[in-house]
Amino acid sequence: MPSRTSEETFRRLLELLLAKDMDAIADLWAKHGTAEFPFAAGVSPRQLTGREAIRNHLAGYADLMDVQAIQTVTVHRTDQPDTIVVEFTAHGRTVTTDEPYQLDYITVLTTHLGLITRYRDYWNPLAAASAAGTLLELLGSLRSQATR
Repeated sequence: MPSRTSEETFRRLLELLLAKDMDAIADLWAKHGTAEFPFAAGVSPRQLTGREAIRNHLAGYADLMDVQAIQTVTVHRTDQPDTIVVEFTAHGRTVTTDEPYQLDYITVLTTHLGLITRYRDYWNPLAAASAAGTLLELLGSLRSQATR
């Protein structure tokens, strides 16, 4: 497989997200690459390790969220040649409610030989739960965690 830059790998990920090809997105990860979600809340995982764990996590995503457009993609270079910081906005609809949504993300992406070795995704869990129609579930989960 020809090597891609981190930016090319990320832009390919966005193309595949719009094409709803979750399997191909997982194939962008290195065998032992990680996906981290530092702001995850409720039942959402904070970290996934390995391509297959990422593949399992993404299975069924297109049945929940219909990403229709990715706008405002801004790529920031770092002093590490294989690491970039990307700001982007996803637009689409929630499949179960057919409600429109817009979510903003900041992602720190590190690749090696064109494959993702570390993906840190910073998003607002309240906005994501609201878009997914699961805000009340998330708030209930957070409430029960706080009372433990």
